[in-house]
Parts: sequence; structure tokens; C-alpha cells
Amino acid sequence: MAIKYLIFSENIFSDWELDEKKFINIAKKILKYYLSKPDVYEKSTLCGHDYNKISFDFLYCDSQKTHEINREYRNKDYPADIITFAIFADSGEKFVFDGEINLGEVMIALDKVKDEALKKNKKDEEELAFLISHGILHLLGFDHQSEEDYNFVVSLQKEALKSIGIIYE
Repeated sequence: MAIKYLIFSENIFSDWELDEKKFINIAKKILKYYLSKPDVYEKSTLCGHDYNKISFDFLYCDSQKTHEINREYRNKDYPADIITFAIFADSGEKFVFDGEINLGEVMIALDKVKDEALKKNKKDEEELAFLISHGILHLLGFDHQSEEDYNFVVSLQKEALKSIGIIYE
């Protein structure tokens, strides 16, 4: 049975007219890529669950918003480029309703994306795709507390982007 991907997004950052449909499609392709890799799927929070729909949300905002969220929910006093609320991965109860798994929400500060793209000499869209791929891995339960885990996550991100025609070195 084919999996249905329900990805929603909202852009509240006024300085970037984001083509949300384009980035939803990029997110779907990245997610499909990750789930097609047995070593990734078997380590993901989805493994062992019966579902036919996967849903999650993107909120595109500014670093002022991520700073507020970091302070309020994570006790960290700095603006983040990305914050992921991995509801399914972090929950003790893996709740599947009517065949649907809601993985959670990814918040991305688009002003920080633009700054980082400039520093790395990348296109804004490439940097955003990199963060989308990162957020999806967090939603799937991957973290990077050690250097080894970080290197694994970043290499997966680069592979996923390459699979959709984005070279990120």
C-alpha cells in the first residue's frame, strides 16, 4: 500500500516570498528517500508501526520567533535556525490514529537561512533544503549528541539532497 504524505506549511516571515508548494514537494522527496533506505527506516521512529499516512508541519518564521520558542520551551536563550518538535519520536506512546502518524513540527528561521547561505556561499533555497532535510531526520527520531551521530546525520542530508539534484558540499 502506498504511503500518503501530508505536509503542511505556513510562512510568517515577510521578507521571503517562499514557494511553499515547491518546498513541500522537496520535503516529500527527502522523506521518501530516507524511508527507502533500510538502515535509516529500521532506526527511525516509524519502524514497527502500522500506518498509511505520515503528516507534519513546517513553520517558516524569523529568528526572533525561534528565540522566543527556545526560551519558553527549551530554556535556551538564543535564536535557532531550526527547532523541531518531534511529537511522535519523543512520545512514550506511539499514537497512530486512523492509520496516520503525526511526526510533529519543524520551525525554520528564514532570516538565519539567508545569513547562513551567504556565509557558506550557497543559494538561499539550497540552505533551506538542507535544513528541511535536517528537520525531517529529527522528526524520524535521529539526533546528533555525539560527533559520530552528527557526521551520520549530515552525510544522510547530503545524500538525500543529491538524490533530488541538490549538491550540498
